[in-house]
Amino acid sequence: MTAMTNMTALPTFWKHLLTVLGGSLAAQALPIVAAPLITRLCTPAELGAFSVWLGIVAIAAVAATLRMEFAMVVDPGRIRQRLCFGVVAWSSSWLAVVLTVALLAARWLDLVAMSWPGILTLGLAAWLTAGMQTTLAYAASHNGFAAAAKARIVAAGGVAGVQLALLALLAGLPWLTSHLAGTGGDALLAGQLAGMAVGLVAARRLLNLPLRRFGSGITARQAGDVNAAGANNAAAVASSAALRWLAYLRRLRRQNLAALLPTTAQRRYLRRHRAFWRFTLPSSLLNAAVGQLPLLIIGARHGVMAAGLFALTQRVLAAPISLLAASVLEVFKRESVRQYQEHGDCRPAYRHALRVLLALGAAPALVLWLASPALFGLVFGPAWRGAGELAQIMAPLFFLNFVAGPLSYVFSVAGRQKIELLWQVALFATTVAAFMAPLSLAHNVLAYSIGYSLLYLVYLHLSYRYARERPSGRRLHVAG
Repeated sequence: MTAMTNMTALPTFWKHLLTVLGGSLAAQALPIVAAPLITRLCTPAELGAFSVWLGIVAIAAVAATLRMEFAMVVDPGRIRQRLCFGVVAWSSSWLAVVLTVALLAARWLDLVAMSWPGILTLGLAAWLTAGMQTTLAYAASHNGFAAAAKARIVAAGGVAGVQLALLALLAGLPWLTSHLAGTGGDALLAGQLAGMAVGLVAARRLLNLPLRRFGSGITARQAGDVNAAGANNAAAVASSAALRWLAYLRRLRRQNLAALLPTTAQRRYLRRHRAFWRFTLPSSLLNAAVGQLPLLIIGARHGVMAAGLFALTQRVLAAPISLLAASVLEVFKRESVRQYQEHGDCRPAYRHALRVLLALGAAPALVLWLASPALFGLVFGPAWRGAGELAQIMAPLFFLNFVAGPLSYVFSVAGRQKIELLWQVALFATTVAAFMAPLSLAHNVLAYSIGYSLLYLVYLHLSYRYARERPSGRRLHVAG
């Protein structure tokens, strides 16, 4: 019986994977095509400033979701998923407000050097990113891979198109760029915001999201009528948003400060899935921080030019890797949860995903290792050859990152968030030690790549171990 199940799981896995992968390949092609044009329209310093802003957004978005999008997949009941959307909306909105106020105060006190556009939009960008992550998790829980792939393409196209349009506009206004420093970075920022907003709208129009309860005076049926009409015209979408704000204002007037807290049902949902915000959230925050620490430390120790080169390496290589890996992850999430619920392990899904990741990542990693300096100089211009030299050093790390990233979901499925948190702490310490060592830029990056790669090998060993174990008396870890 188990053998037959394993055989039937393979075609389903590949069917879903090809659907997601097709959309991701199209989405990743857009920033890759745009990158050579962007590097000729902005300076390394401007790209570095934008990358720092985007890195902070990535960290803030992790905090904004509380990692509850993982619960969206392992607890797929429609009512519970509605609660999950409500929890993320509450947490991301509060974080956006608090973060914006804190950054404004820090800017007035000259504690941060970020541009005013960056400060004013960072909270909004985190809110949009959290919404997109939760919506894509909902799509994965209902096999909505085609809709998710379309949304990714729309988002990537919006980002690339608006960024190039704004940079080209600025290139035709030299009198403006000569008086205002960093305008190229602000153009990249605006393009990122536009793309994220368009992608989120597209995802929510393509998916049948669970309805929310809007409060007294507004029934779920009325809300459904508005949302259904919203699929046909923008005015109805605006009406839906207005109804939601009216419902919240009524609740605020009725409950005073209590309305600023999660509802009773949302608090129960948070307690049920407390493992995600108690263990997965700190682990994910550490992982996101580790991803941005190299750029921040390089800028402080080696200068803005070095930071720009490193930022291009991450921009060109990390984005395609994350998109492709996310395609495998979306399919692996559902297959691993199903197999763990039915059999107590997810070894077949793990093996399928591992084979796919190895096959997809081996050839690009080899090309990077052999020829990235020449390729970067040819594609992005001679000034960016140094970014290719950094990519050559980091090629093995990018390969292991691509393979291990999607398989890390096993830690959540098997309830091993504590082990993952310890691993992230070790990674954080390794990153700080590697980049704070009094070495040259190349040797700092080499030390970082070696240490990180060794930790990834440990990570893969642990994830496979947990994928094939059959613990007695322990079920799928959804309640914490």
